[in-house]
Amino acid sequence: MRASPRRPERRSPLLFAVCTVVLAVATALLPSGAALAGTTTAASADPVTVVSGTFEDGTTQGWAARGGETVEAGTTVAHGGTGSLAVTGRTGTWQGPILDVTDTLAEGTRYSVSVWVRLADGATPDVARLSVERRLDGAASYQTLGSAQATADGWVELTGSYLRTSEADYVGLYVETASVTAGFFIDDVIVSHVPETPIQTDIPSLKEVFTEFPLGVALSPESLYGERARLAAKHFNSVTPGNALKWDATEPREGAFQFTDADRIVQFAAENGMAVRGHTLVWHQQTPDWVFRDAAGDVMTPTPENKELLLSRLEAHIRGVAGRYGDDIGVWDVVNEVIDENQADGMRRSMWYQITGLDYIRTAFRVAHEVAPNARLFINDYNTNVPAKRDALFGLVSQLRSEGVPIHGVGHQMHVNVEWPSVAETEAMLQKFIPLGVEQQITELDVSIYTNSGESFPTPPADRLLAQAHKYREMFGLFTEYAEHITSVTVWGLDDDSTWLDGGSLGRDDAPMLFDDQLQAKSAYWAVVDPNWSGTAEPSSGCRVAYQVVNEWPGGFEGRVTVTNTSPSPLAGWNLTWSLAQGQEIARLWNGVVSRNGSAVSVRNTSWNGTLAADSAVTFGFLGSWSGANPRPTYFTLNGGACTTA
Repeated sequence: MRASPRRPERRSPLLFAVCTVVLAVATALLPSGAALAGTTTAASADPVTVVSGTFEDGTTQGWAARGGETVEAGTTVAHGGTGSLAVTGRTGTWQGPILDVTDTLAEGTRYSVSVWVRLADGATPDVARLSVERRLDGAASYQTLGSAQATADGWVELTGSYLRTSEADYVGLYVETASVTAGFFIDDVIVSHVPETPIQTDIPSLKEVFTEFPLGVALSPESLYGERARLAAKHFNSVTPGNALKWDATEPREGAFQFTDADRIVQFAAENGMAVRGHTLVWHQQTPDWVFRDAAGDVMTPTPENKELLLSRLEAHIRGVAGRYGDDIGVWDVVNEVIDENQADGMRRSMWYQITGLDYIRTAFRVAHEVAPNARLFINDYNTNVPAKRDALFGLVSQLRSEGVPIHGVGHQMHVNVEWPSVAETEAMLQKFIPLGVEQQITELDVSIYTNSGESFPTPPADRLLAQAHKYREMFGLFTEYAEHITSVTVWGLDDDSTWLDGGSLGRDDAPMLFDDQLQAKSAYWAVVDPNWSGTAEPSSGCRVAYQVVNEWPGGFEGRVTVTNTSPSPLAGWNLTWSLAQGQEIARLWNGVVSRNGSAVSVRNTSWNGTLAADSAVTFGFLGSWSGANPRPTYFTLNGGACTTA
């Protein structure tokens, strides 16, 4: 999986017509009186606390020692109140207090954990860790939930979340340190969870709207419980295990196969009448180091002996993984991301290629076909809408098919964003492979709200979510038009809380899916199911915006914006946002405080005009620059709510 780069220019998308016959099903599926134009987002429920440890009663409240250390309640120091839990006599960093939560934490529920920690007087500062120990059939596994630098000078909070996803004989929550064995204290332990928001059951199922091709979703084991499981089963008829079938998950050590997570996803699919796409048998990432070690344990170099060894390992792995599932998995991404359009021959210089050339691809497809003769076998890659990349992939597939290699289809990942690619670029991608006579599938679709690596939003801006809705509508319209050649469309995540795009070096949250992190349908969902979707978010009745270009000259302009509070209540502070999507810049602004994040503009009140009475207005102005085009913005939000425009 890869995030798509920002294109150097934005091209105008092609106009298209959404297939009325298909999308009209959405209207028929609605219950009487239901509205298709929009939906309300369910409010989050209050947290439910399942563990509260304050140690004010003078007991350990169930906490015990992991080893030979001493764990006892006392009043030496406290974070809150007068009591805490003291841990002394430690001889190992792993020693510390542990709480048996086997019968407390329900399977399939995500819990938030908070523990306050302070080292004993005189202790050297060290990292304290909040972790979970899980035992099943005598085997123990460990997971760190969170860590923080702890000292003897004050309290620090350890936080983390834990989702119990599999059977266990014992689950324990514990605290340890990284390096020192000095004593420490814990206090004010809270373990809680927020009840899941029920999914919307009275809206059209995506799989019943789009009947031209299976509609798939990438799932992890965490998505097989509760409301997330119900959401997946309602809307999708195909499943891709996001990580559970990759090499590091299935064969972390040579010959030591493990299929717990993959088996559960395949079983979930079978129970819900869903097809399964296997992802992926060969990839240059998430492959254990041992795969590329020679017989002596050194990193492989290109020799005939190493080539033979590596191909034998590849064959054994595919026989072990694809052979296990037989007809339970009808489609496989056999090889993943092998193209590098910057190389003269178009091939990625992975260890696979350096040691074996193209033979690893030939071997992978041959063996997969032998062990799963009824499965459709795909080569999968990202940015296949980029001409140089799609041409290199086309050439590779043409060559291998001419040799008799059983490649049945090409997978287009489609990790895109709200601005890129255009419909024209995507259509050219699909048209390129039609002459080969292969199937095409959209394998990993998501639409990021970010257009470059420098952006980061605390919450998704309304204009980006609207642009995202338009992008999804464009893409699904195109996929429907090419349904004769597209045999599956899969979105790469169930909801905005289940996306690989969160985190990264910026630590930013994305919102790339059709459902939000409360599992509620977004504008993007309504854009693809509702043939009458207006192309705008529902405006509130609380504000009206008049945007004027009062003077314009080559390269510059003067703007004036008037915001009217049309609600019956006064505003004690205001913040207006919109997008300058053509690269315009604001050089100077008066009667407000301006900030920029990419194309998003935010103007908030000054100290003298923050109160906006009902039916009153405030005006601010600015000087700006432009080049190429200076269109008038059409979408504004005031304090997070969409406004009408004058």
